[in-house]
Amino acid sequence: MADRLAAVLFDMDGTLVATEHHWGAALSGLAERLGGQLGGPAREATVGTSMRTALDILYADLGTDRAAQWETDAAWVEQTVAGLLAEDAPWRPGARELLAQVRSAALPTALVTTTSRPLADLVIARLARDLDVPPFDLTVCGDEVPALKPDPAPYLQAAAALGVDPADCVVVEDSASGIAAGLAAGCAVLGVPSLQPLAPAPGLVLRDTLEGLAVADLERLLLDRAAASR
Repeated sequence: MADRLAAVLFDMDGTLVATEHHWGAALSGLAERLGGQLGGPAREATVGTSMRTALDILYADLGTDRAAQWETDAAWVEQTVAGLLAEDAPWRPGARELLAQVRSAALPTALVTTTSRPLADLVIARLARDLDVPPFDLTVCGDEVPALKPDPAPYLQAAAALGVDPADCVVVEDSASGIAAGLAAGCAVLGVPSLQPLAPAPGLVLRDTLEGLAVADLERLLLDRAAASR
């Protein structure tokens, strides 16, 4: 296991930007269109999941069978979220400062999100305007990978495209599925929960916020993991 930080791989929704509430609003709106109400535990379970998984959770919560209509429902949710993202995609506390430090340190960076490319590009454009530099060397979206989180494929794809070993990478995530993906890829993972509580796991460091974090802290995270494995 390496102890040199080669790249930082960031999740998007709930990690860099506070946009998970938009997905919650859209899913709740769909539930109302279907004549029901999305329960709190069901909403929490959708955080960080694929659209199909989120809709399956919603259908189960409502006690309805709409498997044949899921693509129509997904299109409605994405259209609703697109309208909300165009107006509001605020940084999570400390995220802008940490990403700016990573860029200043010339560390390779990737955005690895389950969100589809059209929606992700709305947010990426806003991040770029705020930073005045391209925020990432590479972006990997949910419609560009062979499997979605919690499968490690998105993070493995990002590491391969950057030409780095996943063991040399730190993943920054807010959801259980994203953390599982990063750990399965062999990365060290920093978990900062937003809407979903996170359980401790080997290779995972939990923090309440990204505020006050620096590149040196990410490097130390990797060094501590390497020391623990010896």
